[in-house]
Amino acid sequence: MKLRGFTMKLKPGCEAEYRRRHEALWPELAALLRESGISDYAIFLDRSTGTLFAVQKLAPGHDPARLRTHPVMRRWWDFMADLMEVHPDHAPVEGELELMFYLP
Repeated sequence: MKLRGFTMKLKPGCEAEYRRRHEALWPELAALLRESGISDYAIFLDRSTGTLFAVQKLAPGHDPARLRTHPVMRRWWDFMADLMEVHPDHAPVEGELELMFYLP
């Protein structure tokens, strides 16, 4: 199991709507994430900067390319694009983080 951390950026004033949409996460998206090997996925917000910090566990063999092209993932990105900094294809702008310490 690999632990992955990354950042994303929320647009100002979008905190409540971001939370609301994630509280109503589509069942098909949750299933897709689990089937692709993602577990223990959490997203935290630094309100002072609008930075979202995400951490997830990735199973061996996890293929992020499969998610980037999956229609459910694409629809979710389109649905969330108005709340976050995104690329032209609506994929969230992510900043990879280097794991410096882990206490299992």
